[in-house]
Amino acid sequence: MPTMHLGRVYDPHRPEDGARILVDRLWPRGLSKEHAALDGWPKELTPSTELRRWYHDGGDFPTFRSRYLAELAAPDAQAELASLREQSASGPVILLTASKDLDHSHAAVLRELLTEPHQP
Repeated sequence: MPTMHLGRVYDPHRPEDGARILVDRLWPRGLSKEHAALDGWPKELTPSTELRRWYHDGGDFPTFRSRYLAELAAPDAQAELASLREQSASGPVILLTASKDLDHSHAAVLRELLTEPHQP
């Protein structure tokens, strides 16, 4: 089972986090690239602008989750998912977001998808 954690991009870097992957479409406000110390920023895995806006304008999480999973079925997203699964097989990965509510964020949906048993 891959070791995949969630975290806020603003939190201090810890060596045990492993590879640091930003999963937000927009660069986090007030954060320098040096301070972020990222190992990747796969924008193909981020929710579309339309979906992100819909959710932040009061959309419900179950519907957001369903729509986001549909977006992640696209070929480019599938290739990035495979790459992250491969990366997590060789060490821990932390999915980073600026979201304050990690449990109800796209990062939680992404982690769930990445850690479930994968059928080739």
